[in-house]
Amino acid sequence: MSAAPVIAVDRVSHFFGRGRLRKQVLFDVCADIHAGEVVIMSGPSGSGKTTLLTLIGALRATQSGRLSVLGQQLRDASTHELVQVRRYIGYIFQAHNLLYSLTARQNVQISLDLHTDIDPKVAYQRSVDMLAEVGLADWADYYPQELSGGQKQRVAIARALVSYPKIVLADEPTASLDKQSGREVVELMQQLAKQQGCTILMVTHDNRVLDVADRLIQMEDGHLKPQSTPYPLSSN
Repeated sequence: MSAAPVIAVDRVSHFFGRGRLRKQVLFDVCADIHAGEVVIMSGPSGSGKTTLLTLIGALRATQSGRLSVLGQQLRDASTHELVQVRRYIGYIFQAHNLLYSLTARQNVQISLDLHTDIDPKVAYQRSVDMLAEVGLADWADYYPQELSGGQKQRVAIARALVSYPKIVLADEPTASLDKQSGREVVELMQQLAKQQGCTILMVTHDNRVLDVADRLIQMEDGHLKPQSTPYPLSSN
């Protein structure tokens, strides 16, 4: 691919703690992810996957190396610059992180609050339309406690995609779902993201959804293994 990557990770290391308690969790990680790719990052618990995801999402400060997202260098970036990057990233978390005091529609619409140029009426309609896209048109006025686990994760997907992000970062989006719901959620995320032309980086332990990826990368003990091998397509 000749175009510049939308995510460029160059010799990034990361540490937690201070002094004698200081522990290195990422070791000279390098990775390039290009526009439109669906990339799945797998690996054992505690291997550094979520740490890397939060660094790419500008949710955690880059300590060493170079990390560029959408052309913005994140190390030593200002708060304003980090906020600007986050405007173009959709986040999907394992626990969906919905606000229980808000309806499904309000949970989706809150994602548009960073975009002050969007008229409130437009934001409202986009939120309703996105819920319809994820199959929840009739659930827009329901609260999270009235929804199933799969429905909550669909709301989370709608929230992540309603702002038409350039990148979607998903951390174990199927962890709390059964096999069928998990598969439906990942396929839906892939379908909608492809329609919008954005890049997906997903962390998962779920071997049942690996085939949705254009490429697999693996983290082990803070080291990212070579990422050049695409997902082996079935011969069946």
